[in-house]
Amino acid sequence: MVAEGLEPDVDSYTEVVDTLFKNNRLEDAMMMFKFMRERRFSDLTADSYHAVITWLCKEGRILYAHMVLGEMLKRGVQFDCTTLGELIYGLLVRRRTREAYRVFHMVREPSISLYHGLMKGLLRIKRAGEATEVLREMLRKGCEPNMHTYIMLLQGHLGKRGRKGRDPLVNFESIFVGGLIKAGKTLEATKFVERTMRGAVEVPRFDYNKFLHCFSNEDGVEMFKEVGRKLKEAGMNDLGDIFLIYGERMATRDRRRKAMGEALSKSMQYKHSALNILNYKQCCLDRDKKESMKSFILKSI
Repeated sequence: MVAEGLEPDVDSYTEVVDTLFKNNRLEDAMMMFKFMRERRFSDLTADSYHAVITWLCKEGRILYAHMVLGEMLKRGVQFDCTTLGELIYGLLVRRRTREAYRVFHMVREPSISLYHGLMKGLLRIKRAGEATEVLREMLRKGCEPNMHTYIMLLQGHLGKRGRKGRDPLVNFESIFVGGLIKAGKTLEATKFVERTMRGAVEVPRFDYNKFLHCFSNEDGVEMFKEVGRKLKEAGMNDLGDIFLIYGERMATRDRRRKAMGEALSKSMQYKHSALNILNYKQCCLDRDKKESMKSFILKSI
C-alpha cells in the first residue's frame, strides 16, 4: 500500500502492531508503532495506545508501558480502566505491588476491568487471599462481579487442574469432582477420580464454568450455601465466601438479574445525587453573583 502511494489508516496500523505482538515479534511491533506515530500522530486513538500498553505489560516492559501512557496523558487522549487494569497487572507480575495499588487508587470509580486486572495480578503472584478481599471491596463499592470473576478466583485458590486440599472431607475432590458425578457428568470426572485413587495421573484443565453451570438452579443455591459453610468451618474462609457470594448473587438467572439491577440502581442513585450536588453548587454560585451585583449597584448609587 505504501509503495503504491496509499496511506493506511490508524486501524490498519493498529491491527499490524497487534498481529506482530501476537507472533512474538516485539521489536518489529515497536518499530511499526513508531512508524505509525510519525505518519499518523494526530489520528492516534485510545485503542491504538491500549493495544501497545497491553502487550508491553504482558512482556514485562513496564517502563515502556509507562512512557506510552505518559504520551497518552500529555496528548489528552482519554484512557479507560481496561488500559489501567493491564498496567496494574504488569506491575504486580513484576512484584511492584505498592506502585500497582497506587495506580488502582488513582481512579475514583473503578470499573470491573480495573478490579479484574488487580485480581489477576494478585493471583499470579500467589496472593489469593488479597484477591478475595478485592472481591469483597467490589461488592462494598457496588461493582457487580460477573462469571469470569468467580472462575478466576476459583482457579487461583484451587489451581486450573485442582489441588489437594488440607481437609480430607472438604477439598477439591469432594466438592468439584463429587459435584460433577452428582450432576451426571461422570465422563468429565473420570480422570480426576483416577488421580484420587492412583495418583500421578495427568488430568485436563478443570472446567469451573461447566461446574457452575450444572448447579445454576435453586438446588444449586442450597448446595453453594452448604459448601461455603463447610469450607469456613474447615478454616478456608476466603474460598467459603466465594461460594456463599456466588450462591447468593449468581446461582440462578433471576438472582443474576436482581444483582445487576441493584448495581444499576446504586449507580443511578450515585449519579443522581452527584447531579443534585452540582445543581446546588450552581444555584449557590448564581445566588452569590446576584448578591454581589446587587451590592455593587447600591454602592454605585
